[in-house]
Amino acid sequence: MVSWFECPWRLRRLADSLLLGGLLLLLVGLAGAYLFEARLALGMLVGAHALTVLGPALLKIGYVMRLLAQQKKESRCAHC
Repeated sequence: MVSWFECPWRLRRLADSLLLGGLLLLLVGLAGAYLFEARLALGMLVGAHALTVLGPALLKIGYVMRLLAQQKKESRCAHC
């Protein structure tokens, strides 16, 4: 598993997936928590508010992983 993170290209792909997933979670959470709040049950509303916290967390993790992949790509050879 550790060797999977050694390749900058794989790390970049994972980081891009986390960035996209975090953005989608944030947008779904914002829509549910603030646009459709009158139509949602209490449990769904709590879940939507939780997504507004989890989405940005994934965005931050993905961004840091992307920076790490870029740094590794510059310091290592061009292929894995």
